[in-house]
Parts: sequence; C-alpha cells; structure tokens
Amino acid sequence: LGKCLLSPIVLAAYAYNRSLSELGPGGSGEDEPGVLCQLFAFLMAFFGLAPTLLLLAMALECWLSLGHPYFYRRHLTRRLGATLGPAAAGLCALFCALPLLGFGAPMQYCPGTWCFIRMAGGGPRQLGFPVLYASLMGLLVLAIVACNVSSMRHLYGMARRQPRRGAPPAAAPRMEELDHLVLLGLMTVLFTVCSLPLIIRAYMGAFAADFNENADLSALRFLSVNSIVDPWVFIIFRTSVFRTFVRRVCRRL
Repeated sequence: LGKCLLSPIVLAAYAYNRSLSELGPGGSGEDEPGVLCQLFAFLMAFFGLAPTLLLLAMALECWLSLGHPYFYRRHLTRRLGATLGPAAAGLCALFCALPLLGFGAPMQYCPGTWCFIRMAGGGPRQLGFPVLYASLMGLLVLAIVACNVSSMRHLYGMARRQPRRGAPPAAAPRMEELDHLVLLGLMTVLFTVCSLPLIIRAYMGAFAADFNENADLSALRFLSVNSIVDPWVFIIFRTSVFRTFVRRVCRRL
C-alpha cells in the first residue's frame, strides 16, 4: 500500500521535472513544503512505523505460540488478532500526524522528489519528533529481535528433541522446525540491518548536527529495501527446491 501511494507522486515529480513542494499547493521550495510534501512525509513516516509494529505483533504471536502454548491457546483469539491491525494503524497514524500539528517539521530532501521529517538543522521542537520516532523504532527493533531469538531458541530445542535417526515421520517435523528456524533467522537479520541506518541517522542529525541528505536518503532506501525483499525471502524460501537445498546443507553440517 505504501509503494502504491508514494510511487505515483515521485513519478509525477520526475515527469513534470518539478519538486514535490512545487507540485502541490501551498509550497514554493525546500523551506516551505507544500501540502503534497507534507502528505508524502506523513506517508513515509507512517509506512515506516506501521509495518514495524505489525512485525512486533507477529513476533509476539510466534513467541507465545512456541514458548507459552497454554497461555496462547487460552487468551489469544481471532477477534483479538483482527483488532490488532486497525489498532496499530490508528496509533501509528496519530503519532505520525504530530509534525502536521507543529511537533516536528516535514522537509523536502534533495533532489526534491521525496519528503520526510526534518532530522537535522532545527530547534528542539523540530528535532524532538525524529528523536522520539527513532527511539520508538529502536525499541520495536529490539523487541522484535528478542522475540525472534527466543522463538529460534524454542525451535532449535524442538528440533534437538526429535530423534536424529529413526522413522521418516519423526524426521519430518525436525526438518520442518529447522526450515522455520533458518527462515526466521534470515528475516531477523535482514530487518535489523535495514532498520538501524534510519535510527542512527536520526540520532546523528539531532545530537551531532550532522546534516547529510545523501546519508539520509541511503537510510530511507535501506528501510524501503526491507519491505521489498522480506516477502521475496519468504516466498523463495517456501519453495520446495530451496527447502530441499537447505535441508541438504543442514544434513551436511
């Protein structure tokens, strides 16, 4: 959804050879972001935070189902799962709308085809939001990594408890657990690597006054790569050919 909403705005800016502030009403350049630039900054912040919050919900669900199955069976229902999505989206929308209310400031970045929250070169009121945004992202990343590592530990323990040599029905669950273990490890590493650059850039811009638009653009690209590559990692890994390859490597090791 984020790609579908943001990509046409960028393509329109390139097609008309104009910046986002010039395309939308109410803006004339970098110092005065227009309505379109403010909307773009809001969507960028929202679609950076909302999937992370949903990933945390998924990581918690995985951890509870593996480590605390009785609690999971008793307290986690389909109704609760159905309400988590809209609730997470609503909270993220309210939080990311703070710059539109004066706490934080949208800013157009070079080459004028994208906008985000100002991460350097402002007062305490302007830089407070990116620090809060980065801190929240950092806490979510730590929580997701902790949940996934705990889930991986449970999967590894389940695989170890299966007999190594025995009937084929006993070996099949063990290899299925190893499949999930490797997949969860890959996605955890990918998510962490893609999320950390934005957090680091926000702190550097606020506390070290490091204003570097190229570095900020690279950090946003890393964050976008995660949402693009993560589904493909899941899809490719679930294919029978790739799973057979991983199983042979696991047996060799």
